[in-house]
Amino acid sequence: MRGGARFRRARGADRLSPRAAGYQRGARANGTHRPVRTTERESLTDVRAESAALRRALELLEQGEIVALPTETVYGLAVRADRREALDNLARAKGRNAELGPTWHIGGVSALEAFPRVSPMARRLVSRYWPGPLTLVLPGVPKGLELAARDGWTAVRAPAHAFTAHLLANAAFPIVLSGAQRPAEPPASEADVVLARFDGKVALVVDGGPARLRESSCVLRLGRGRFDLLRDGLFTLEQLRAAAGLRIAFVCTGNTCRSPMAEGLARKLLAERLETTPGRLADMGFELASMGVFAPVGDPASRQAIAAMAEDGIDLSGHRSRPAIQDEIARQDRVYCMTRAHREALLALLPPGKGVHVELLDPRGVDVPDPFGAGRPEYRAAADRIAAAIRVRLDDWA
Repeated sequence: MRGGARFRRARGADRLSPRAAGYQRGARANGTHRPVRTTERESLTDVRAESAALRRALELLEQGEIVALPTETVYGLAVRADRREALDNLARAKGRNAELGPTWHIGGVSALEAFPRVSPMARRLVSRYWPGPLTLVLPGVPKGLELAARDGWTAVRAPAHAFTAHLLANAAFPIVLSGAQRPAEPPASEADVVLARFDGKVALVVDGGPARLRESSCVLRLGRGRFDLLRDGLFTLEQLRAAAGLRIAFVCTGNTCRSPMAEGLARKLLAERLETTPGRLADMGFELASMGVFAPVGDPASRQAIAAMAEDGIDLSGHRSRPAIQDEIARQDRVYCMTRAHREALLALLPPGKGVHVELLDPRGVDVPDPFGAGRPEYRAAADRIAAAIRVRLDDWA
């Protein structure tokens, strides 16, 4: 059996078809949504019951009805996302403003490809926490979600409940869920609670037993300069930052020319990509550093490097060199070396097979020449080479 504990089908639960005798559409008076019928109930007692519940739920959802579904967090009220009437009925049943958008629930990560773009940060979070209790609010509106999206953002989650995930994967239309509670009510973690609150206002409750987690998903808005925890849950903001961002280090010889320039350029270009400021990169989970394979501790950046970066609006006057040591290299997610010799030196510090995150900065596998002791043209050329390589790397970072 999938999706939760076995429960006996409730006695007396009606199996009413929309065309069956006794089905009534009650009048709506003064904008209120009145009970219209006895809500059906399907309990997931065995494979046959699950199959029947799946067919019935999809049938009702296709017709625009509200169906209560179990998830690993809490029970949610589901409707198809591409019908205005269904979304309006959901808002009325919950007693909340229709402007507050529900969450698109998907049966698999591949559904994310419907977004115009999903950032590497979002993909890292998905890889770590999906399926599971994390809702992401992402920029962009996939086709069919226009009515459920808000201000160009769409909330999306992949639930870990096997039955509901299977239903979502087999639906021919997008489905959104909203918690089975009205304002000021706690989330519903059992089917009996859903029935007590919404009997007659939803067409079907699928009883998958008590929700395993019994609390709503964590909600994170990510993108366009935003990394906002909109609702607390099982994950802390620090955990989400660590999973979404990267620890990135740049390595040269003495950590006074190329690598500090690379760190400064990376801060600027990454902040531009994320539509934030260099000072807020840590708030979005990024840590940037530079070091040298033969660097002393505490030397300033070279005068020429400071001047070259000043042309790009980057201040290296506070930089101080530091050596590349084993522990620091090992804790990074990405390490970019200026030359192949630097990479070989770092790999010699690490245990065999532990240096897959150590690469040349230039994706073409070409060394960045050392401008030390040269003049402005050489430093400018090195800085431009470094910036071009970083722009290519940005597509992996953010």
